[in-house]
Amino acid sequence: MTPYALTVDAGVRDILDADRLLHRIAAELGLPEDVFGCTHLVRDDRPRVAVSLSAPSRPLPDTLRERLAGYGAVTPGLPDTVGRAVLYPGASTLTGTMTVGELVAGSAIARVTVLGTPEPPGPGTRVVTRDHVRPQWQRDELVLAATPAVGGALVPFEAPDPTPCCADH
Repeated sequence: MTPYALTVDAGVRDILDADRLLHRIAAELGLPEDVFGCTHLVRDDRPRVAVSLSAPSRPLPDTLRERLAGYGAVTPGLPDTVGRAVLYPGASTLTGTMTVGELVAGSAIARVTVLGTPEPPGPGTRVVTRDHVRPQWQRDELVLAATPAVGGALVPFEAPDPTPCCADH
């Protein structure tokens, strides 16, 4: 991904709360659109979700580390190489229904995979984004996992409003 990264551990336990934290940080600090903001699951004696900020080709501003300290513990680098991207170039344009080709051309997402199929979808395949597109880093590229939907379309694997486990019990 990039050597220019900072990780913030705010003790967040929920992935959607981590998404909200990244959006809050971006808005409050006025981060440029080319910054990547990712979530990372921390699996130790205190499971939680850390967030990272990185830039692909330039160092982050020196003042950013100081400004991030108000959100949690800040460390240099990434906690792992498989972050789940929330903020990335083009993310704000991935709304409504678009083709795989449009999605890849208009964002930092390098490719789309379909769970359960060995072949990638064609560039004309429709993707119903549900305004919630969360690709993951895989071998230094952002990859969106999708699942088949009604009418031959695809939807991102991650739902924007997941049902908590055992919600009906």
